[in-house]
Amino acid sequence: MLFRNIKILDENFEIKNNMYVATDDDRIAYVGDCMPRGDYGDIRDGEGKLLMPAFHNAHGHAPMALLRGYAENMKLQDWLFTKVFPFEDKLSSNSVYWGTLLTMAEGMRFGIISHSDMYYFTEDMVRATLESGCKANISRAMTHFEDTDPRKSVRYKEMREAFENFDGAGDGRIKIDISIHAEYTNTLASMQAVADYCNEVGAVMHVHVSETQSEHEECKKKYGKTPVKLFSDIGAFDSKALAAHCVWVEDEDMDILKEKGVSVASNPISNMKLASGVANVPEMLRRGINVAIGTDSVASNNSLNFFEEMKIFAMASKMFYKDPTAVTPKETLYAATRAGALAQGRDDAGLLKEGFKADLIMIDLEQPNMYPVHDLLNNLVYSASGTDVVMTMSDGKIVYENSEYKTLDIEKTIFEAQAATKDILRQL
Repeated sequence: MLFRNIKILDENFEIKNNMYVATDDDRIAYVGDCMPRGDYGDIRDGEGKLLMPAFHNAHGHAPMALLRGYAENMKLQDWLFTKVFPFEDKLSSNSVYWGTLLTMAEGMRFGIISHSDMYYFTEDMVRATLESGCKANISRAMTHFEDTDPRKSVRYKEMREAFENFDGAGDGRIKIDISIHAEYTNTLASMQAVADYCNEVGAVMHVHVSETQSEHEECKKKYGKTPVKLFSDIGAFDSKALAAHCVWVEDEDMDILKEKGVSVASNPISNMKLASGVANVPEMLRRGINVAIGTDSVASNNSLNFFEEMKIFAMASKMFYKDPTAVTPKETLYAATRAGALAQGRDDAGLLKEGFKADLIMIDLEQPNMYPVHDLLNNLVYSASGTDVVMTMSDGKIVYENSEYKTLDIEKTIFEAQAATKDILRQL
């Protein structure tokens, strides 16, 4: 496919006008200001459009699409233990499949092509993701409250089977991460067992870290150290790692995250909605920590509108740390794309660059909210909306274009997801 006469967000996150971009199979084959030689098939004129890297959502729980709007205006612990966990206890293979497919549809509508996801019923999540044409780093999150050998638990067995059966599926579109759900949902023995297995297979460790002040302080009381220090000491960060939230991390924690090369998934809307706080993104960026953007689940967001997430990501730090220069539009766009790809171990993705994966989105610039244009980077972060996405491409294949879903039946997906939700509610 060849895009001509189009604006692009280039590999340096700068705007270039009147460009040509060609894709061949799953790769970006050409980026330049001259017509390339060769036959690239379908030619698209890009007048009034922008081509940029697709989004990598660094933290979410796809099947929780079924809980959108279900548990509201509650503190996190109450939200989890009185509403979310009882609902999740009734989930089935069927409901997880349709919930995941609904998330994939919503994601591609807003330009997300890859998700870092932490849940269970892994096989059904893999099936839905592959059918959608999107990508995901999926982990079977480990929780273990019992004073028993965690390696004999069903959850630990499912975690291992997920990695053995699905890592690398779909020509690499599926990566299986290893996950300690959180410190407060595990024993020390179970956390150690999961960390050991992660290091054995060399996977990405995906873990919730210091999301709330109570979680952070209770860990210090219990173990005499912060969650970051605890995870570091047991080797959970010895492999590639992705730490979600990190709202309450301390100076020493940030030193550890940098030293260990841990990526952070900041989830600003979910954190603000649950009143968990605002992560110190400016300081993390200053220290050179790879900070990506996540949505968390739509149960605590309540959408996957990634432009909305970018805007809040940029603005929250300005407000909370009283610095209007904190977190620039360029840093925000990088966090939404390249940083997320790196956090997922997708080193050849997240940039509009020759040789990289053809994971692209096209933005319609000819909308009232995008005029006038003093600086297009500012408009992309502060003015654009997810509805301005008119095309989403994954591995060189268009999965969404102009309200048409190319890989799934959106009406059936919505119907089945709603039916699955009603069935669960009848059981509660």
